[in-house]
Amino acid sequence: MRISSRFMLYGIIFFAFFDLFAQLPIMSTFAVSVGASSFIAGFSIAVYSLTNTFGNVLSGIWTDRKGPRLVLITGLFLTSLSLLSYQFVDTPGMLLFVRCVHGFMAGLIVPAAFTLSANITATDRQGKKVAITGSFVGLAAIIGPAFSGIVASATSPPTVFLFVSLFGWVTLLVTVASMRNDRLMPVKPEVDEGSTRPDPRVIRAYWGAFFLMFSQGALAFLLPLHVQALGYDSRLSGTLLSLFGVVAVLFFLLPTNRLFDHFSPTKLTAIGVGIIGTSQVLIGQADVQSVLYGVLAIYGVGFAILFPAINTLLIQSTSLQNRGKAYGAFYAFFSLGTVAGSSFLSGLPISITHQFTLTGMILWGASLLFGIRSLK
Repeated sequence: MRISSRFMLYGIIFFAFFDLFAQLPIMSTFAVSVGASSFIAGFSIAVYSLTNTFGNVLSGIWTDRKGPRLVLITGLFLTSLSLLSYQFVDTPGMLLFVRCVHGFMAGLIVPAAFTLSANITATDRQGKKVAITGSFVGLAAIIGPAFSGIVASATSPPTVFLFVSLFGWVTLLVTVASMRNDRLMPVKPEVDEGSTRPDPRVIRAYWGAFFLMFSQGALAFLLPLHVQALGYDSRLSGTLLSLFGVVAVLFFLLPTNRLFDHFSPTKLTAIGVGIIGTSQVLIGQADVQSVLYGVLAIYGVGFAILFPAINTLLIQSTSLQNRGKAYGAFYAFFSLGTVAGSSFLSGLPISITHQFTLTGMILWGASLLFGIRSLK
């Protein structure tokens, strides 16, 4: 594959996550502006992740059968088209329909992109390359919310989706022009005469993805409420989340990314889950702005360790013949974790501090299990 195609792949990943993160600050207010109740507003956020799950699974199956290039081009086209649909939303019912379509179409992109990235990277450099890829996810997490907040305040939420759609069309055109079919065609499946049982590392990668996004869902739900309860301006929540993203990106890009090629990914998964679990507990205890910044920086380190570790686990335990399907399920667990993290906690009749503590304890338990597995 040509070098320009490698950078194009990073651009596709950035667009996919930019699309996701740009929605976060504006979705609930947009829903209310078209007449949605608070329940429908919340459901409009969750339904995107739910339908995204089905798109992830289909993308994985389709990638193994047809190759990632076709899936990427189709996903970019349909996602960019669905983003234009927000211009016509004027009722809660129309909003939910568009959210379902958008979530499903966007779900086609990421598994195919990460499958292609894994397939063109040497085995002994997978950890470092995944870390570099993760830096583009982190950049999207930093730039996306800030961009949408600024544009929406100056214009309207549909305008944000219009700009993201234009970004998608440009990405699609450049992809078609630069990403050729050579080395991107699907590999003919080989007959496996061995056991049909899945590799245990695949299961660990799935659960690692679930717990990472369970934590993210909890953080997105609880942090703004915690900051508000402490009497700080709501802008502090955005700044804190940006700080965690900045720390993660630095960890991905600096020489610290070399550790992913030198240590067991299962062990790193245990460490990463443990760090974000500890951070969740500390956030709930923090009542000073400077302490919150420090804890979110630690959270960023945990995220930066965990994301490449679980990707490396998945890559090492799959082959060219089944990696697409595995990545489809992997990102389905991502989506399910996000829904579980926010919806599970929102239904508990306990204080915000206790919800942070409970989240941390769940993650500690997961970290312990990963740690035990790493010893085997």
